[in-house]
Amino acid sequence: MSHPHPELGAPPPLPDHGLRVIPLGGLGEIGRNMAVLEHRGRLLIIDCGVLFPDESQPGVDLILPDFEPIRSRLGDVEAVVLTHGHEDHIGAVPYLLRERPDIPLVGSKLTLALLDAKLREHRQTRAPKHRVAEGDRASFGPFDLEFVAVNHSIPDALAVAVRTDAGLLLHTGDFKMDQLPLDRRITDLRSFARLGEQGVDLLLVDSTNAEVPGFTTSEREIGPVLNRVFQTSMQRIIVACFASHVHRVQQVMDAAVEQGRKVAYVGRSMVRNMAVARDLGFLRVPPDTLVDMRELTKYRPEEVVIISTGSQGEPLSALARIAHRNHDRIHIEPGDTVVLASSLIPGNENSVFRVINGLTRLGANVVHKSNALVHVSGHASAGELLYCYNLVRPRNVLPVHGEARHLVANANLAVATGVPRDRVVLAEDGMVVDLVDGVATVSGKVECGYVFVDGSSVGDITESALKDRRILGDEGFISVMVVLDSASGKIVAGPEIHARGFVEDESVFAQVRPLIEDALLQAVSDGNDDPYQLQQVIRRTTGRWVNQAHGRRPMIIPVVLEA
Repeated sequence: MSHPHPELGAPPPLPDHGLRVIPLGGLGEIGRNMAVLEHRGRLLIIDCGVLFPDESQPGVDLILPDFEPIRSRLGDVEAVVLTHGHEDHIGAVPYLLRERPDIPLVGSKLTLALLDAKLREHRQTRAPKHRVAEGDRASFGPFDLEFVAVNHSIPDALAVAVRTDAGLLLHTGDFKMDQLPLDRRITDLRSFARLGEQGVDLLLVDSTNAEVPGFTTSEREIGPVLNRVFQTSMQRIIVACFASHVHRVQQVMDAAVEQGRKVAYVGRSMVRNMAVARDLGFLRVPPDTLVDMRELTKYRPEEVVIISTGSQGEPLSALARIAHRNHDRIHIEPGDTVVLASSLIPGNENSVFRVINGLTRLGANVVHKSNALVHVSGHASAGELLYCYNLVRPRNVLPVHGEARHLVANANLAVATGVPRDRVVLAEDGMVVDLVDGVATVSGKVECGYVFVDGSSVGDITESALKDRRILGDEGFISVMVVLDSASGKIVAGPEIHARGFVEDESVFAQVRPLIEDALLQAVSDGNDDPYQLQQVIRRTTGRWVNQAHGRRPMIIPVVLEA
């Protein structure tokens, strides 16, 4: 099994008959999926998604793939192929189009419609769109593409086979093998087998559920559970799920109709996406079922179901605001039922449990995946992945879409089915994988990191800035201002000390003021009168005292002025 090497340098030039794959996101994390393919000097991008921040990234709205490795070559990009409409696969497209607005976008009907609504919000409308469906073939430069139906937790998902002079690459996208999907559109295993017969030289496989044994539970198992929850709920029901999970919304809609309840959407993305899904026929809404959120007061609590965003505990989402009693229209009453109909994305556990606890304190009955079958995964478990490997019989495998443990588990499954260990490539974001003469190997590495979106700022927030934010949030800050006589170097005012998030009673600083004065006098007497150096003297003196006296490490901001 080919493991990544930290000492890798820049990759060598790619031979004309070779195919290069550069993952810029999605390897080592759940989200931010993006792979760049290169052949004969041209590029093809598969997916361009976002990652949602965790608690260690305060103030960050979104995390993008790093476009820097291809920024100088955006003119070589033939197209962006989108496997499905989830945010972790399409969410970064508007930011890529800021750099080159006319890149062709390729995807299925629902995927492009969901993306189109997003692009209009970003005022990105120039990119040509190529709608494709399962069974279609399309060529972009030296890349000949074939699209294969796959089943996922959003309708209209596709795998993509890429034929080049270097060989045949098959990218599964996110997929599972639900044999009884709600829309009756199963993963096209016959096409997987046919491509396998033709000879798949490199298989990129979804790793998200590779550690989970067996087969992923069918979506149909959820319907009866939701019905029971609805039958036993005597008051209002709030269901939180992803804003793009059309299948789950359909099941909630069906259960609501059966119980004679009206349905209202809460959350801008939920309203937008479900309108798109309904218009395209992917969501069936019975007449007189859907009502506007502003009309909810017309109905008794037992007559309504609210479908909301916020299943991951996102601080600004509708459900989080409801849990913290600061939503302007919806307030939890004792006896309400809240259903969290989604999985936990790794890193979001604390946020989700904080919301669950907040709702429970307000008297809600909270139903979630841990206490009822109200969600099933959209990803293939180990049994399905083994099935996939045995069908396709790939010559080389590159596990994608997952944290390190998921990638390794997926690699082990490939080896178990007979793929030679040295033909299974374990890579990380930025590692360059070359397919040359039928053999895939890691040939180098490009620098790529996280790009943070903070309000209207893209890429301006650095890890250093985030570290400062974490310190401010955890330890608070202390400012120390001193005015020195420019001629004598003596203190003429201060030290004036202020703190936030550290102590309420600032009289405690009486202990450190003489220490700062002595340290400054000593520094000046030693001939050190540079304001920057004196600021460092203040920082060291104050930091040492705070650590010894209070066991804290706040941010210290010294200011030295000359009079």
